[in-house]
Amino acid sequence: MDIHEYQAKELLKRFGVQVPRGGIAYSPEQAVYRASELSGERWVVKAQIHSGARGKAGGVRICSTEEEISDAAHWMLGRRLVTHQTGPQGKLVGRLYVEEATNIAQEIYLGLVMDRKLERVVVVASAQGGMEIEEISANEPDSIIRSVVDPAVGMQAFQAREIAFSLGLEPPMIAQAVKTILGCYALMSEMDANMVEINPMVVTRSGEIVALDAKISFDDNALFRRPEISELRDKSQEDSRETFAEDRGLSYIGLEGEIGCIVNGAGLAMATLDMIKMSGGEPANFLDVGGGASPDRVLMSFKAVLNDPNVEAILVNIFAGINRCDWIAEGVVRAMRELELQMPVVVRLSGTNVEEGRKILAESGLAVIPAETLADAADKVVGAWKDAKFKEAS
Repeated sequence: MDIHEYQAKELLKRFGVQVPRGGIAYSPEQAVYRASELSGERWVVKAQIHSGARGKAGGVRICSTEEEISDAAHWMLGRRLVTHQTGPQGKLVGRLYVEEATNIAQEIYLGLVMDRKLERVVVVASAQGGMEIEEISANEPDSIIRSVVDPAVGMQAFQAREIAFSLGLEPPMIAQAVKTILGCYALMSEMDANMVEINPMVVTRSGEIVALDAKISFDDNALFRRPEISELRDKSQEDSRETFAEDRGLSYIGLEGEIGCIVNGAGLAMATLDMIKMSGGEPANFLDVGGGASPDRVLMSFKAVLNDPNVEAILVNIFAGINRCDWIAEGVVRAMRELELQMPVVVRLSGTNVEEGRKILAESGLAVIPAETLADAADKVVGAWKDAKFKEAS
């Protein structure tokens, strides 16, 4: 789960990381009022969306007058900002963050991420801040500093000092940098975060280290014990298809194709996507219906898949162990009747109670296309989809 910049900064403050003063605004009038509260001569108006590269899309503006603040707010609010991270659909701007401008002397990159291969938290830092880490890696690979944290003892002060010295900071800045690095690690550890990124972390002309921008992602599986973090979720920034499925306990990832997939098991689901591609189609989603799927859960899976308006055919691929093919078949029949499906539906069943499941489908009177193997199912669903497209075009 991602959160907004202003929310990330509030959390960082709780762990001793210095951030610029700022306030949230939902209208141009509020934005102007927030600037007056902060006083000063220059302010930064930032669109709050779950994406990087906001500045390149016009989502970050430096303003010197109330009129400029109002104009920037008018332009951003209600607009869909499109960046290389959002895709062509963009992200809707529903709130702004107005903060005091900072006099920057040096920009630094600091990120803490969970390395799943090492099963460790890795600190990544670079003296070349202000860019995406991919750009830094490509343009300044030698500037990247990495430090692996032993989970048995946690982040140690000497590790933070080594990172600070490697960044080339002046001696008066070292203690502040150590405090910032240790604060980020404490936040990541105590709040079940997957990533804490400060880009840029800046040294100001007055000699302070400040987190000028911040991104934090949290482990979805740990949110049940972090209710204060769950409350920060902004569903308007998420894929509506994935949100619908997640709220109903389904593992779903939206893709760009036309063939919806309902499968049990992540490995089988990935293989199904590959087979659809090999047969000449494009999968619309990854969906793992899970073990012990009831007819109700199958019906909900159909609804999740059909939330995507691009879906024009559906493949149900079940290898039943914990699941039961008769339950799956009952769910398919119920879904096709209740949802009045007109698109092709291919069903491949194998495993527990497979004969009962196939009998339910055969006696339903519905236009279910049966398949014996995964390859057969993929060929049939792609063929049926193409035939339906041809008939529609004719």
